[in-house]
Amino acid sequence: MQSNSQQFKRGSLAMMPLSLIVLPWGVLTGSLAMDAGLGELSAVAMSLLVFAGAAQLVALGLIKAGAGIFTILLTTLFITSRHFLYGVAMRSKISSRPLNWRLSLGFLLTDELFAVCGMQRDEDFNLWFALGAGLSFYVAWNLSTIGGILLASQVPELSEYGLEFAIAAIFIAMVAPGVKTWAAATAVGVALLLSVVFSLFEIPAAIVLASLVAMTCAYFVDSVERAQ
Repeated sequence: MQSNSQQFKRGSLAMMPLSLIVLPWGVLTGSLAMDAGLGELSAVAMSLLVFAGAAQLVALGLIKAGAGIFTILLTTLFITSRHFLYGVAMRSKISSRPLNWRLSLGFLLTDELFAVCGMQRDEDFNLWFALGAGLSFYVAWNLSTIGGILLASQVPELSEYGLEFAIAAIFIAMVAPGVKTWAAATAVGVALLLSVVFSLFEIPAAIVLASLVAMTCAYFVDSVERAQ
């Protein structure tokens, strides 16, 4: 039986690949925060308190464009709504835990933490492992955004260096290992195709709609597989 500290270290190591991949994304977010007119403290606080990469990038774009607070809040609500599903999926693992654990892991629950811990069986789930994974990713994200804030004044047009590829890279790294069934492959394929098509036609909430259609298609494929 491993101690709490050993489980914490295991979680940190399990998250290490994703923590490294996210570094360019964090640098990009920090630099865009400065480009959007946020001060250093506000830019740092955004990552410390919000801790949602995709939502932060979109919110920064809206701030730079002069969008109103309601538009920013509604847009980020749509983008982060998937975290509600993550919470529901992990409810059986943490619902019986003390409130301080539920609040801590709820704050640290990102796509990456769900990829590492979400698919574990309830009996295999360990609070200290999850805390190590989530907290190490939180530290990596904030250090990288601070790096972006510092580099923004030193490297002109930092956002033009292709750092946004880290966004695609980290999601590929999370999704690829889980594509083991026809249903999963269907979900990925349909989501990829429709997100591109919807974006080309400038359909609002393209990613959300593509995800819903992809999940529906995957559900039918899984139902057919189970019926055979």
